[in-house]
Amino acid sequence: MIDPAVPVPTTLARASVAIGPSLDAAVDRLDPSLHEPVRHHLAGGGKHVRAGLVLLGARAVDGREEDAYCGAVAIELVHNYSLLHDDIIDGDRERRHRPTVWVRYGEGVAIVCGDALAALAMQVLFDDPSPTRIRAGALLADANQAMIAGQSADMAFEHRPRVTVDECLAMERSKTGALLGAAAAIGAILGGGDDGTVNALGAYGEHLGIAFQAIDDVLGIWGDPNVTGKPVGADLLARKKTLPVAVAMASDDGTAAELEEILSRELGTDDVARASRLIEASGAREAVAGIADDHLKQALGALERAALDDAAKEELVSVAYYVTARDK
Repeated sequence: MIDPAVPVPTTLARASVAIGPSLDAAVDRLDPSLHEPVRHHLAGGGKHVRAGLVLLGARAVDGREEDAYCGAVAIELVHNYSLLHDDIIDGDRERRHRPTVWVRYGEGVAIVCGDALAALAMQVLFDDPSPTRIRAGALLADANQAMIAGQSADMAFEHRPRVTVDECLAMERSKTGALLGAAAAIGAILGGGDDGTVNALGAYGEHLGIAFQAIDDVLGIWGDPNVTGKPVGADLLARKKTLPVAVAMASDDGTAAELEEILSRELGTDDVARASRLIEASGAREAVAGIADDHLKQALGALERAALDDAAKEELVSVAYYVTARDK
């Protein structure tokens, strides 16, 4: 969860308002039976970080934000379909302090709503099948496949005794980095940017996604429930092999063996506390924070590799600090 004490960058605040009518119009195209559950899910809000990156990507190449609205709506639809499915996979009963769709309407409805939003995203982009939109759609499809592969790897990790740091980072690059990278790159494509700029913005978003996920992994173990909305050690309770666990297991064979034993069974409160102490004693908490900082620096460095509009570049920097300034 993004720290509510950090001011929302101008672009993100504007994106929520700018794409609202287009997002509503897109949802209206769904079968009427899906309107209520989809609107229930979307009413939970959100910062529209991905939509904001699309609009910023267009502005960064001196394009018009209006030309990128279709990409911003499409990226939000893909992101939200993944959340609908993730809530089922993770057994999450609440999202943003509201009942999740599968809890309120049933698993089948939530699955179909997610499927519908994924298909709708491509329809929105291809309403005007111009070469630019087709290119943006291809990039979004690739990012979607990467995100699915990352989710699959994340699920598979739960059934393995150990996961390496490199495997964990590769999973996070796919699961989170791919869609954030696609958001900024799609904006540049729709804004008429050249290949070098598109690639630079894609790298910015990808590294930002890894930094975001690394911090999320820290919060998944040590986060304040009042901020995260989840119990202390939520990721450990779910026996997830997140980055802090992978780093701790790589630090010492004794620590790895003890963590393996704890995570091989259902955990109680004492088990979570014990595992948390082991991971922290290994130095993994600080190491993962360092990984997040490194990828934030790489994200900002990617912006230096392209000629960007100064104001848009400043906001891209602001967004990067915003999404990584979270309550640790």
